[in-house]
Amino acid sequence: MPSNLSGSLSQTKLQALHEGLVIPAHPLALDENRQLDEQHQRALARYYMAAGAGGIAVGVHSTQFEIRNKDVNLLEPVLRMASEEVDKAGLERPFIKVAGICGPTKQALAESELALKLGYDAGLLSMGGLQDWKEADILERTREVAGQMPVIGFYLQPSVGGRTFSFDFWRQFAEIPGIVAIKMAPFNRYQTIDVARAVCYSSRRDEIALYTGNDDNIVNDLLTTYRFQVYGAPVEKSIVGGLLGHWAVWTQKAVELLEEIKQARNAGQIDKQWLARNIEVTETNAAFFDPAHHFEGCIPGIHEVLRRQGLLKGTWCLNPNEVLSPGQDEEIDRMYADYPHLNDDKFVAKHLKEWLAN
Repeated sequence: MPSNLSGSLSQTKLQALHEGLVIPAHPLALDENRQLDEQHQRALARYYMAAGAGGIAVGVHSTQFEIRNKDVNLLEPVLRMASEEVDKAGLERPFIKVAGICGPTKQALAESELALKLGYDAGLLSMGGLQDWKEADILERTREVAGQMPVIGFYLQPSVGGRTFSFDFWRQFAEIPGIVAIKMAPFNRYQTIDVARAVCYSSRRDEIALYTGNDDNIVNDLLTTYRFQVYGAPVEKSIVGGLLGHWAVWTQKAVELLEEIKQARNAGQIDKQWLARNIEVTETNAAFFDPAHHFEGCIPGIHEVLRRQGLLKGTWCLNPNEVLSPGQDEEIDRMYADYPHLNDDKFVAKHLKEWLAN
């Protein structure tokens, strides 16, 4: 682990980031009038901490990008509330506050400035919505933001607003000082390998932690060692943790899962039962994230699980057209029936009242 990284990430938090954390993508709690539900918004942050997560990502896709719209104006409140809850909890373990950073350079810099002001440790820098930008321009935007706060890069799948980048782009990306991690979520093995290989080629390879955002392959990503020949010498890199919308639900079980995976990795032997478990987790993700309908129900799907647990009042989104897809509710029912060992309903029921208290 490097000792000279600057920014608001302490050495203790950097070490935890490299050892691997469960970082849920924090949803947005709304009431029936589609107004911010502060009680449940704060309860969610309390849930993630109690479940053993190592951080939260706020202002990201699961928090709904519409919070940035002028007529909504919820970016500052949701970032502030989550930060306040973390500070109030006084956790004795490292816990990383990640703020979603979006938009062209001027907007991204303003958002990272806000995040720093509110006590965030790192920014998850989205490259969505920049389809017409040249790779060189996106790299320059990244340098500017990374000069302001530690950055977690984000490879987002094209089907939900991302784009495909070249191997050379990621090689240059990995050389940018201030990049502390990369979340890989292209839902594509070829593109995931591009990022892992590019980081292995980088002089900063030991300073960058790899995180999965590949909801279709979470367990296998976390079990895999990437090994490449770099200038004639073998270099290895592993995906150590996850920054996932999927982990916004059943979070306590996700924490248990990652700990089991760490033990399996350390043992040096991977039992074939992990392949079956990968399918279980992927199938639950299909119910939550709705790939059958081009992911249109992914946010309401997360909300529905949290609603059933009492952590949200309903599945409302800022966009009234964002609702559960036909058959999605039944698929979530099936996940509860087929994989009861994956839900943390008992844990939530035991603590819900205290999380909802003011």
